[in-house]
Amino acid sequence: MIEETGTVIKVEGITARVKVQKRGSCEGCAATGVCDPSEGGMEIEALNPINAKAGQTVKVSIAAQSYLKGTMLIYGLPVMALVAGAITGKVIGEEYFKEFNSDGAAALLGFSAFALTFLFARSWSKKAETKKEYKPVIDEIIC
Repeated sequence: MIEETGTVIKVEGITARVKVQKRGSCEGCAATGVCDPSEGGMEIEALNPINAKAGQTVKVSIAAQSYLKGTMLIYGLPVMALVAGAITGKVIGEEYFKEFNSDGAAALLGFSAFALTFLFARSWSKKAETKKEYKPVIDEIIC
């Protein structure tokens, strides 16, 4: 389980908006622009099965398996498609387009595969946002 501590900002039905604090690992994160630099934290939406109220400090967790699966689909799959597309483009370029430079075919097919899988990952991400297994959960009220 990946756990964070935060403060409930607002309760919205079965979910709550929680402000979690930045950590040292946030320094090199590419998504740092999402965080509020003035307050040093980031708002997330979490399931609220224990009925935490606004202002309470809570422990929020997400299953490591869900986090890893999402990370691999969002980042790993497009990169693997880029490499596979480039290799395939190079082979096809050398085999069928001998009069042209095969590097162009490698670049074209590699970036095309990257773009297609990126669009797939984006669509999957939007669907995953609605599934409970990919949402953080408030586990405990600290104070």
